Amino acid sequence: MKRISSSKRDRLPARVGVFLITAALIAAMAGCNGDGYTPPPTENLEIRTWSDLDAVRGRLDGDHVLMNDLDSTTAGYAALASQTAHGGKGWEPIDNFRGSFDGQGYEIRDLFVDRPREDYVGLFGSVEVEGVIQDIGVVSATVIGAKYVGGLAGLNSGTVSDCCSNGSVIGDEYVGGLVGRNLVPASTLPIKGIVSNSYSTGSVTGNRWVGGLMGENLRGTVSNSYSTVGVTGYGSVGGLIGINREAIVSDCYFAGSVTGTTGVGGLVGDSCYDHGYGDGDGSAVSNSYYNYDEVLINGENIITRGALFGEDFDQWLANGRFLDVNQRLSQEDGYYVVNRATDLKVLLAFSQNAPFKFRLKSDLDLGDDLNFYIPYFAGEFDGNGHKIYNLSFNFDFVYAVGLFGYLAPGGKVTDLAVENVNITGDESVGGLVGFSAGTVSDSYCTGSVTGQGFVGGLVGHDWYLSAVTNSHFTGTVAGDCNVGGLVGQNMGTVSDCYSNGNVSGISWSVGGLVGHNGGTVSSSYSTASVVSDNNVGGLVGENGGDGTVSNCYSSGDVTSYDNVAGGLVGGNYGTVSNSYSTGSVTGSSQVGGLVGVGTGSNSFWDTQTSGQATSDGGTGKTTAEMKSIATFSGAGWNMIAVANPGTCNPSYIWNIVNGVTYPFLSWQR
Repeated sequence: MKRISSSKRDRLPARVGVFLITAALIAAMAGCNGDGYTPPPTENLEIRTWSDLDAVRGRLDGDHVLMNDLDSTTAGYAALASQTAHGGKGWEPIDNFRGSFDGQGYEIRDLFVDRPREDYVGLFGSVEVEGVIQDIGVVSATVIGAKYVGGLAGLNSGTVSDCCSNGSVIGDEYVGGLVGRNLVPASTLPIKGIVSNSYSTGSVTGNRWVGGLMGENLRGTVSNSYSTVGVTGYGSVGGLIGINREAIVSDCYFAGSVTGTTGVGGLVGDSCYDHGYGDGDGSAVSNSYYNYDEVLINGENIITRGALFGEDFDQWLANGRFLDVNQRLSQEDGYYVVNRATDLKVLLAFSQNAPFKFRLKSDLDLGDDLNFYIPYFAGEFDGNGHKIYNLSFNFDFVYAVGLFGYLAPGGKVTDLAVENVNITGDESVGGLVGFSAGTVSDSYCTGSVTGQGFVGGLVGHDWYLSAVTNSHFTGTVAGDCNVGGLVGQNMGTVSDCYSNGNVSGISWSVGGLVGHNGGTVSSSYSTASVVSDNNVGGLVGENGGDGTVSNCYSSGDVTSYDNVAGGLVGGNYGTVSNSYSTGSVTGSSQVGGLVGVGTGSNSFWDTQTSGQATSDGGTGKTTAEMKSIATFSGAGWNMIAVANPGTCNPSYIWNIVNGVTYPFLSWQR
C-alpha cells in the first residue's frame, strides 16, 4: 500500500477548508429561490477513530476521508472491531454505502469480523452503484461470513480503486480476498462495477465461487490488479476470480496457490461458458496471466486459462505487462508460423488476441509435453493439412479442455488433424475444442475423451452462432450427461460431419454424434455404438424444442439401461426429417426403432436390424425396403441411384446403390 507524504497530509485541512467555504457559498446562492429553502452544506466526514468509522453508517451517501491509520490501539477498537465487540461478532459491516471513501493511503488494521451465518460481510457489507472507495488498505484482517464475503467489501456495485487487503477471509459462497462479489445490476448497465489498481494477499477459504481477489465478477470490470493469495474452495475456485460472467478482466495477474475440486483455475476458476450462462459467456479476459512454473493448482503445475511459462511471465511483468509476438514467431502471408512444439507453446501468450492468425507448417508430436493445451484461443488457427499427435491432459477438475480449451466468438480452427488424444477434464471437454463459440471446419480427431458433462469427441460444447462443418471423430467418448461422439451439446450448427467408435454415458442425453441438440444437425451420420441410462440415441440423445435434425442417419447399436432410446434420436422435442436409422435398439421402456419419444417426418428405420417393430415417430421398413430408392424418392428425398459405392453424384444430398446399399450422403465418397 502506498504511503502518503506528510506534506500531503498537511495540505489536506487547507483543501477541506476551501471546499467548505465554496460549498457554503453555493448553498447560500441555492437558497435564493421561490420557496426560501436552503440545502444543508456538503462536508467531508473526517475519520480518526473507530467511532468515526462507525459513524459512516449514519452518512451512507456522504463523503468520508481517513485521516490516519486505524488499528487495535486506536480509540474505539475494543467496542467496535475487536474479538469481543458486539458479543464476539466483531465489526458490523457498513451496508448500502453510496458515498465516497478516500483512505488517502492509510490503513485499517486488525479488523475482526466473525459472522459465519450472515451475508454481505467485510469492512463494507455492500457498496452501491454510486459508491466510491479509494486508496485504502485493510491489513491483518480476519473476516468470516456466509455469502458475499470480502476483506474490503462483501458486494461491490460501485468503484473500488487503489485498494488492498491482507489477512484471512473465510465464507461459504462468493468469497474473495478483496471483494466477495463484483456485481453490476442489469438495470444499471452500462455503468460498471469497477475494481482497478488493487490487490489482495493472505488467505481465502470458501465453498463455491471463491477467488483470491474476488469470488465472482458479474458484468463488472477488473483491471491492473493482482492477488498473491492462497485460495481454497470446492467449486469455481480461481487465483484471481472464482467465476467470471459477462465481465471484463484486463492487465491482471496471480501469484499464489489454488486448491479446489471442480472448476479450478490459476487465474479464473470458471468463466461459466461451460454451463451455458451466456453467448460464449460475453466475458473478455485480456493480457492477464499467472506463472505456470510457480503457481500450484492442487499441488501441481497445471495449465489453465492465463498460464504463461515462467520465462515468458517474468518478461511480461518486467516489460510493463507486454510481450511482442514478432519477437517469438515469424510471419508468412499474414500468418504466424508454427513449426515445432515450442512454437505452439508461444500461443499461450498471444491466444487471447483475436487479430492474430497462426498456421501449422509441420506435423507435431506432443508425446513429451504431457498436460499441455491452449486454454483460450480467440484468433485463427490453420492446420494447413498437418497433424498434431499424442495430445494428453488428465485433470478431472478443469473446465473447458481440448487442444483449444475455449474457442472465442470469431475464433476459427480449420484443416487440422489431432490424432491419438487422451483427454480427461471436468465439463466442456473435447478432443479438439472444449467449448466453442467460434468455427471448426475440415478437421478431425482420434483417440479417447472423458469428462463429466458436455463431452464430445471433437467439441465438448458448441454454442450459439458457432459451427462444426466437414469434420469427424473416431474413438471413445465417455461422460455423465450431454455426451456425443462428435459434440457433447450443440446449440449452433453441425453439418457434413460423422463419428465412429463408442460413446457411453451415465445419466442422460447421450448420442452417437451429438448428446444434446438445441441447434441444427444436417447432412451428418454416426456409426458409433451408444450406451447410457436415459435419452439415448444413435445420432442424437435428446433433440430439444429448438433442435432440428435433417438428412442424417445412424447405424450404430443403441442401449438404454433405463428408458427413452431411439435408433436415431432418444427424446425428440424438436424436428426430425428426411433421416433414418438401422442399428439395434434396446431399453426397458419408451424404446423406438427411430425415436424413443417424439415424432419424425419423412423418416424411416429398419425393423429387422433394429429389433424394434414400433417407434414414436417415423416409418418402419424391412431391410430390402431400406435399400430401395423407391422408399425414399416416394417420400420426396433428394436422392439419386449410382452405379457403386465408390461413385457419387454431388448434385444430390443422398446417393444409393439401388437394392444393394442403404442411402449414403453424397459427400461421403
